[in-house]
Amino acid sequence: MSASASVAGGAPGEPVAQRLPVDGGSTIEARIFAPGAGRAIGAVLIGGAMGVRQAFYRPFAQWLAAQGYVVATFDYRGVGESRASSLRGFDADLFAWARDTDAALEALAARAGEAPLYVVGHSLGAQLPGLLKNRDRIAGLVSIAAGSGYWRDNAPRLKRSVLYFWYVLVPLATAFFGYFPGARLKKVGDLPRGVVLQWRRWCLNPRYHVGAEGGAVRAQFESVRFPLVAISLTDDELMTERGTRVLVDCYANAPRRVERIAPADVAARRIGHFGFFRDAFQATLWARTAGWLNEFRLAKETT
Repeated sequence: MSASASVAGGAPGEPVAQRLPVDGGSTIEARIFAPGAGRAIGAVLIGGAMGVRQAFYRPFAQWLAAQGYVVATFDYRGVGESRASSLRGFDADLFAWARDTDAALEALAARAGEAPLYVVGHSLGAQLPGLLKNRDRIAGLVSIAAGSGYWRDNAPRLKRSVLYFWYVLVPLATAFFGYFPGARLKKVGDLPRGVVLQWRRWCLNPRYHVGAEGGAVRAQFESVRFPLVAISLTDDELMTERGTRVLVDCYANAPRRVERIAPADVAARRIGHFGFFRDAFQATLWARTAGWLNEFRLAKETT
């Protein structure tokens, strides 16, 4: 399936909701999108950004399903449809979110059969795959607007306020509320206490998660062998090219490359950190994604 041919496709049916058990007695909500007519050519798990609900990715998931992929989206525990009645005292950290990703990947694999499994990770969604217990089952990762969250690697506009965020706002608000009330503060979104405080540690370390967590996590990322294409957007208001390259290099032994894309490359005025998933980009950025997934498939068939 070429990138140009991938733009066509029939509309898939409504997604099927699945409630998936995870550790600690928690559950997460996932959605499985069936492929268009014919046999699935692959399966794609969409890993979301920090604080972003899975519903944000629904148009992109439906489009991928129309191209012949089984697609899954999900909410991390404590977010969206996977949120408990209250986040005060809710027990979750970023390792738990990696286990949520594993649960969603297992559900997708059960639906997809022998089809190869891919991940499209947006921001945080491309930072976690190195932590997955099932990372050896992944046939390729497309990283969108993702990178190290280390504060010195942030985009200039964000860098001007980020130290206040990490040293004042996050500690005080989290201590007072028992979770980070990002929706009320119009910052990121509501996050469990363990998630935001661990994320803070990562973002204050020059090597991000592999630096903050030490040798065991570094070894997990270095054990990854699936190919990785990382998309760095020139007008990303949060992430720099340097930050993207720092993250990509955490996957030190994986075939990997960074592709830099400017709005003018796709005849757009703006893309930004979140714009990739706007359906206006079906014939451009989304079609390129289908091409990268196809590239992974062909490479696997060749080897």
